[in-house]
Amino acid sequence: MNQYLIGLAQAASGPGGAFTQFVPLIAIFAIFYFLVLRPQSRKAKEHQKMLGELKKGEEVVTQGGIIGKITGITETELILQVQEGVRLRVLRSAVQGRYTPAADKPKAESKAS
Repeated sequence: MNQYLIGLAQAASGPGGAFTQFVPLIAIFAIFYFLVLRPQSRKAKEHQKMLGELKKGEEVVTQGGIIGKITGITETELILQVQEGVRLRVLRSAVQGRYTPAADKPKAESKAS
């Protein structure tokens, strides 16, 4: 068994052996970057841009699923009105996105009978 491993090590250390061993590793890192890291960083940038553009009067959804209208804004917090007379202070980073009521409603099925 030892002689077999020594033979593999000697064969790999031939001309271009070190480089050819790293090619698959480099390819794995490149694939990981383009399939995972790059899209994730792009999504994070879009989310930060959206958080910077929030204004009073917009309806938003928090990560906890709370839907409310923005009534006050500071650098790190938002005040959401969830019902008449009920306001919540939430972190700006807890906002998941803008709320669009049309996306929430199911499509009406109309059948000609």
